[in-house]
Amino acid sequence: MKKLFLAFFFIISLFANGQNLYIKTYGNQNEKPIIFIHGGPGGNSTLFEITTAQKLANKGFYVIVYDRRGEGRSADPEAKFTYEEAFKDLNFILKKYKLKKVKLIGHSFGGLVATLYTAKYPEKVNSLVLTGALFSQQETYDHILNSVSTIAVKKNDLAQLAKINSIEKLSKNSAEYRKACFELAGENNYFKMPNPTSESKKLYSDYETIELYKTNIRNKNAPLLFYQNEKQNNIDSRPLLKEIKAKGIPIYAIYGKDDGIFSSQQINSIKNIAGKNHFSLITNCSHYLFVDQQNKFLSQIKNWLN
Repeated sequence: MKKLFLAFFFIISLFANGQNLYIKTYGNQNEKPIIFIHGGPGGNSTLFEITTAQKLANKGFYVIVYDRRGEGRSADPEAKFTYEEAFKDLNFILKKYKLKKVKLIGHSFGGLVATLYTAKYPEKVNSLVLTGALFSQQETYDHILNSVSTIAVKKNDLAQLAKINSIEKLSKNSAEYRKACFELAGENNYFKMPNPTSESKKLYSDYETIELYKTNIRNKNAPLLFYQNEKQNNIDSRPLLKEIKAKGIPIYAIYGKDDGIFSSQQINSIKNIAGKNHFSLITNCSHYLFVDQQNKFLSQIKNWLN
């Protein structure tokens, strides 16, 4: 109870100091620090925090989770929703915890944030882990549309084909286009593992019964605001990843083999950048691999980073 009170007090103190960031730490602060960067825009770190953060800390890490400014539990009506704003908040976290260097785990859209931050502040990052992370946005959108179209043709689903046609007419640099592509992926179960295990079922079930899940905060306006305010809204980060690697910063990539939003060509390209020994493709696993195959995820992260 005392630890919960202290965590609550710390979060409140951040808001009182105008930082407007929800932050929570797990593990011993003398261990290797890891910052988890969640997906979005508009998401939060709740799923990782509840299911995985403490277990990762038990592997010998000091794990920091947070919700980006204006997203999740970091409510802020003045949020700018830009990469630069995300960088400022990451720098604030490093300063607050007196960290000179950290390991970054970027999930989904968080992988883009982590990559761009590492490229700008290489002196502050000692390793980068891409976890089901986006890295070539347009290729992802193209793959979703093409693969769903193939399914629709086989089923002679005229309504689905009409929907795809309408999406393809949208501006590729718009929030509406991105949202429609990912909604299409969700409707076709691209984010779900094909054969849930008893362990994954329990993790998802337990998560959905806690109070935090019931009040799961998502800012539906975040994607629109991000695409309005951020000029880099449809990028390919692979050239930056190559530059980061050339500077001697290890890049690791861990993906679910059944993550439907990535083509095999994309996965091979990120494998080539990270390197064979720094890459892992987990079978019977989709986008939320730290829940789908948690033990394999934790084992791989420990082997790489510890």
